[in-house]
Amino acid sequence: MSLDITLYMMIDVGTDNKECIELYEANVTHNLNTMADHAGIYKALWRPEEIEAYQAKDIIEVLEQGLNKLKNKPEHYKQFNPTNGYGTYDNFVIWVENYLNACKKYPNAMIEVNR
Repeated sequence: MSLDITLYMMIDVGTDNKECIELYEANVTHNLNTMADHAGIYKALWRPEEIEAYQAKDIIEVLEQGLNKLKNKPEHYKQFNPTNGYGTYDNFVIWVENYLNACKKYPNAMIEVNR
């Protein structure tokens, strides 16, 4: 099982209907949710609606802070690597960096999560 994240925008294409444009898509294993929680980014990633985060710009600061925590204490966070081997600290840091970069690139994009 995994968390699927999509950043999207609804674009007016000149007709009565708007078109949904996906700008970024990624997924990560649920096995890393404990690590995310300890870094303070669980809700921004898994449950953004609970912190009233609907657009990418709403979570940029939280992701920056969490990523800094992850990078500054790698040994602390590596203790939360899943024992089954599905998901690692190293891959999670890269994943968070990529998502943060996408949020900065598309700050007005809407966030959709599927858990």
